Amino acid sequence: MTVERLRPFSSTIFAEMSALAVAHDAVNLGQGFPDTDGPASMLAAAKDAISTGHNQYPPGIGVPALRHAVARHQREHYGLDYDADSEVLITVGATEAIAGAIVGLVEPGREVVMIEPYYDSYAATVAMAGGVRRVVPLIADGDGFRLDRERLADAFGPNTSVVLVNSPHNPTGTVLSDDDLAEIARLCIEHDVVAVTDEVYEHLLFDGRTHTPLATLPGMRERTLRISSAAKTFNCTGWKVGWISGPPELVAAARAAKQFMTYVGSGPFQPAVAVALDNEMEWVRKSAAELEAKRDLLTSALVDSGFDVHRSEATYFVCADPRPLGYDDGVEFCRTLPERIGVAAVPVSVFADDKEPWKHMVRFAFSKRDDVIAEAARRLRTL
Repeated sequence: MTVERLRPFSSTIFAEMSALAVAHDAVNLGQGFPDTDGPASMLAAAKDAISTGHNQYPPGIGVPALRHAVARHQREHYGLDYDADSEVLITVGATEAIAGAIVGLVEPGREVVMIEPYYDSYAATVAMAGGVRRVVPLIADGDGFRLDRERLADAFGPNTSVVLVNSPHNPTGTVLSDDDLAEIARLCIEHDVVAVTDEVYEHLLFDGRTHTPLATLPGMRERTLRISSAAKTFNCTGWKVGWISGPPELVAAARAAKQFMTYVGSGPFQPAVAVALDNEMEWVRKSAAELEAKRDLLTSALVDSGFDVHRSEATYFVCADPRPLGYDDGVEFCRTLPERIGVAAVPVSVFADDKEPWKHMVRFAFSKRDDVIAEAARRLRTL
């Protein structure tokens, strides 16, 4: 009985692959969540908030301590000055932030430009809004990827409402270059388009790279809704604490939709995340360095197993090509891998409209303990 526009989204690849992992006692490198906890001060603050009565509805826009911490964080790291009372909105994770932004800003029939492959909730959210997605592919660039700028320019037009930008990028681990960001900004200004930016991996970059928010480019602060969350930064994916920052009128549009999705959430976790944003960035830097080492460990194992491996510049993920092993269908490869060798991964083609360029590609998550990655590596080598 699902409405037609949501029928393709009735299940997710993550649920399917995780179920196969459980059924075959496989190492789950499919779903992107860590298996260690965040900083101790944040966990203690959450316990304290629970025990001191922060268990009822928080304010609709989020607790003041977290809104101010988010504003301070962006000012200190990027020079972005947001008013904590009118330009910051706390959400139930970045997924709700994206949904609130798209549903609140996109009229039925209007177009949303997004990078392909894309995180799976993007397409579902555009469908919920009644919008039309226009995808722009990443294309091969050595052992990594870059944005197809010609296709990007073609995607913008008089019916474009929003461009949804994800960098650092899931699933490929690509960090968009300054030139790519500048071209997105140019097109937004030329066509009077709002940018919604998913930046949840903003602090998890490797090899000395730095993150540039699109909102910092000339002319973009006033037309950008910037989204991030505590989940990946502080290893607390189950807390579902995210935020939107932007000009008051755009934040208000997202709030109009968000308040009828969940209204509020994560009451006792919001002050705990505020503690982490203010005090635990050194923990985050160490976490990013550890993730870089985990990337190297898993990449080496994949190469040793016979995969061609693409460069991962950030995030939790590395993409690999199993064609040298004789497999050219990533979906079939991932569906049989848990039973065959006891490892779960995710096919990249499920994140794309044009599946052919990504048909073979497989995504592995390395946000796991070293012993878990080592066991996965041992199993992968049996291929």
